Amino acid sequence: MKLNAINNNGILKKALILFLVFFPALLFAQQDALFTQYMYTKLEFNPAYAGSHDGLSIDMLGRFQWVGVQGAPKTLCLTAHTPLPNQHLGLGMYVYMDQLGPTVDYNLMGTFAYRILFPASKLSFGISAGIKYYDVNWNALNPKDAADPALSGQAVNKVVPDADFGIYYYAKNYYAGVSAKHLLQNQMLVSSSAPGGQDSFTRLLRTYYFIGGGMIPLSGNVQLMPSVLLKYVKNSPLQADFSARIRFIDIITLGASYRTDNAFCLLMELVVYKGLSLGYSYDIWFNALRGNNRGSHEIRIGYDIGLFKTRMLSPRYF
Repeated sequence: MKLNAINNNGILKKALILFLVFFPALLFAQQDALFTQYMYTKLEFNPAYAGSHDGLSIDMLGRFQWVGVQGAPKTLCLTAHTPLPNQHLGLGMYVYMDQLGPTVDYNLMGTFAYRILFPASKLSFGISAGIKYYDVNWNALNPKDAADPALSGQAVNKVVPDADFGIYYYAKNYYAGVSAKHLLQNQMLVSSSAPGGQDSFTRLLRTYYFIGGGMIPLSGNVQLMPSVLLKYVKNSPLQADFSARIRFIDIITLGASYRTDNAFCLLMELVVYKGLSLGYSYDIWFNALRGNNRGSHEIRIGYDIGLFKTRMLSPRYF
């Protein structure tokens, strides 16, 4: 979602009222959570990723976008997935909260994946099903005229079922996947006008993703890991993230990323103990908000546990 430069609370409140009341379809212009460290949260947009590691993988990530702008997006996400004793099957779940000003949306999804095993690779098909909940705290706007008819009779929440589908192919040194989110394209009620008026709806548009990447050994203890994420939703331009990371002695990873909506990102990951890793990224924006925020921050904690194996078979590259 694009916002012009915001210098004071009054301008922000007026802008939010315009977005929420007169242009409700814009609420879902960024209808999915946005992550710079997407390579660690693949389950959130591709259910076929479930069970692709040697054991249970848990990732917790917090994103704080456009720091310094009041009401800027804040996102919290938890993903967890594991293979089952039957090597063809994987299970997972994810939940996230995405907050923008007085609006908040939650997604809770359970995931099932089935894998076809080849001698040196695997092809996985996955589906997620769950709910999406959307809420608007109209009192947070603190309008100058609380009796304004445009703000009367507002519906404050809506829950709809949601479903995703994905395909994920991976081997030791590379991976690729395609997926589609919001298969049902359900309507969500945003605002209910004053008596005699018409309700305003927005729709969860089907969103398509492609992800690909690999691991290229540079020396015995150094690996280059390029990756790309493409995202497309109807009536919006194609968004792409191009990333490159270098991993040293399976302990520290440093990298950079470019996002096509004018953001340059720095990434790092540190393995602090067996299976436990910490990640951080910082986004520098070059759009209209550049002079009005202090960038975007992401903090990540990842933990891998060998449930059905005595140890993890390999370092976690993908």
